[in-house]
Amino acid sequence: MSDFAFLSQTTFLRADTAAGQPLAVAGIAWDGSTTNRPGARMAPRSIREASHMLCDGTHPWFGCAPGARLGDAGDLALPNTSLERMRAAMAEPVAALIRRHHMAWLGGDHSITLPLLRAYRAWLGRPLAVLHFDAHCDTWTDHFGEPSGHGTWVSEAVSEGLVDARCLVQVGIRSAAEAAARDYVTHAGGRVWTARDLRGRDGSDALRPVLDDLRARLAAAGQPPLYLTLDIDCLDPAFAPGTGTPEPGGLSTSQVLTLLEDGADLPWVGMDCVEVSPPYDHAELSSQAAAHFVWTYLCGRVKAMDPRSGG
Repeated sequence: MSDFAFLSQTTFLRADTAAGQPLAVAGIAWDGSTTNRPGARMAPRSIREASHMLCDGTHPWFGCAPGARLGDAGDLALPNTSLERMRAAMAEPVAALIRRHHMAWLGGDHSITLPLLRAYRAWLGRPLAVLHFDAHCDTWTDHFGEPSGHGTWVSEAVSEGLVDARCLVQVGIRSAAEAAARDYVTHAGGRVWTARDLRGRDGSDALRPVLDDLRARLAAAGQPPLYLTLDIDCLDPAFAPGTGTPEPGGLSTSQVLTLLEDGADLPWVGMDCVEVSPPYDHAELSSQAAAHFVWTYLCGRVKAMDPRSGG
């Protein structure tokens, strides 16, 4: 590292603009649907800043780095007082970006995932498979009396035909919920790996059943495109205190990294990382975890592009 000039450059991994790059990140700085602690609108900048310590090296497992293949498209210009206006404003720029780049989206609260899935469904012409890391099932049919929010997007995505429910796999679920919401994904034909299911499991061998089940579901459904949505509160608050609705008893950072690394060969089409709330973070733990997860995902994409690179 020759100097520290990067400290003032707030792009992910110090990337330049996204023009012409196969990989890109963009921020969606919205938290108008938060039901507990706000602050997720500040996460895109915080995650970018946390990523600066990853700029000088290659990934320890993949042996590669996004480097010149990555650009940063900045934050989407969005209204911040109306969920429906925000989602409508997302449609055009999201559609343009996903046609040009393999995207990693920096949220924002989890209500941003529904319009992202709408855009991918329209572009790809078929329902998506989804791997969903979260403490919460996000399957409620209303949002504290409102029809939509950050806790309803799963049921909305299934009912709109955006997601093939057979290929909807949730990991880390553990929050209190009514039975109808808690069992929604299972009854729809998907799979839920609760945090309790995964207690004490770490490393590739112990976590292989999660990915084996996902691979089997993808094969049975004709290999649909796969989308990753990663709510930082899937982690135990010991690893990610800076989030809007922390839930004790969650996953470890190493568990999530193992699943991202070992699943890098899956047919990914994009990802988002949501619900980081910098005002409640301690020592940037949550932003650091988010930056590492997004970096690991992007390194996996580079590895898929060029299997000869490292690893």
